[in-house]
Amino acid sequence: MAKRTSTAHLARAERLQNATGALATAAMAAMEANLPWFGKLSAQDRSWIGLVAQSGITAFVEWFRDPDAHSSMPTRIFGSAPREFTRVISLHQTVDLVRTTIETIEDTVGDLLPAEDVPMVHGAIQRYAREVAFAAATVYAQAAEMRGAWDARLEALVVDSVIRGEADESVRSRASALGWSGAAGTTGSAEVAVVVGRAPDGTANVADAVRHAAREAGADALCAMQGDRLVVVLGGTSKPVEIVQKLAHFFGPGPIVVGPIVKDLMAAVTSARAAVAGLRAAPAWPGAPRPVQADELLPERSLSGDGHARRQLATDVYGPLTVGEGVLLDTVSAYLDSGGSIEATARAMFIHANTVRYRLKRVGDITGYNPLDPRDAFTLRVALALGRLLNPEPGSYVL
Repeated sequence: MAKRTSTAHLARAERLQNATGALATAAMAAMEANLPWFGKLSAQDRSWIGLVAQSGITAFVEWFRDPDAHSSMPTRIFGSAPREFTRVISLHQTVDLVRTTIETIEDTVGDLLPAEDVPMVHGAIQRYAREVAFAAATVYAQAAEMRGAWDARLEALVVDSVIRGEADESVRSRASALGWSGAAGTTGSAEVAVVVGRAPDGTANVADAVRHAAREAGADALCAMQGDRLVVVLGGTSKPVEIVQKLAHFFGPGPIVVGPIVKDLMAAVTSARAAVAGLRAAPAWPGAPRPVQADELLPERSLSGDGHARRQLATDVYGPLTVGEGVLLDTVSAYLDSGGSIEATARAMFIHANTVRYRLKRVGDITGYNPLDPRDAFTLRVALALGRLLNPEPGSYVL
């Protein structure tokens, strides 16, 4: 009896084999009729899908003939499609294709096979459909994993180019391929700032988390691990410090430095240079806020050998104080030398204390640093020292 059953099953499989062409044709016709997006695909894309459908039906016949010998067949039916298949249609659309093909076989097989074959074929196709669904999910998961790995490498390349000052149109194009718009934030701004901090320990997917959190906060982000540093390029926001406050928990312990805002990704090297120098110098200011702006670390950066910070202090702080007869420079110098005493400054300069207060207020208005604030006074002292080294004669500074 077992041998007669096997023979009957093989005969049934042979009849199903003879019907594969008609089943594939019917399946493609059903796709054209029932799936609106299918007709919008290119002829080449439709031909790929046709190959997959034909392969799936043929594979089903082989599996139906001997399930034990062809147990892996459902996972191999996507082998006839090129890698771009997963970019052409989504997983949801693939499920629609599988469902349409299965329904077509169920509706058509009764016209192609004897009535006694139909129940067994229906049962087999239902079991096979589940395996195909798992196979499709596997294909898309593998494709997503490959895209994720490639995107991570591309993102690291873009961030590295920004840090090294090699950003050009190709870098802009690569960033765009990663979803960077540069003006996606709530302000519609194309401004960019680079953020640098210590890398967290044991967080493999921190880049994905940072990008998602930045997007939630209203900014674009590119992220990369560089040794023990975590580098984030923020775009589309004019308030990067506020964004970074929401991202701070993704960084490791220690300072987080926000570079100055620049106009676009092409100019981001300026922000990156300041942020990296700030991270190197930040230990010299234990009480620095977290995050801290790179420009708040100008004196520490200057002491650590950052030439850009030195020139910035000399140009933006010392230079304006030398204009005219240099009375503001003399006043703030006397004030700092007197240990921060207005009365002692007034006596040393033979002027009224209110005149000292007025001049110190002018110093704060011009430079942005208030001499009465201890932190600002430290910055002013370093700026004055650097200015005198670069331009010994008061009033000789060339802006």
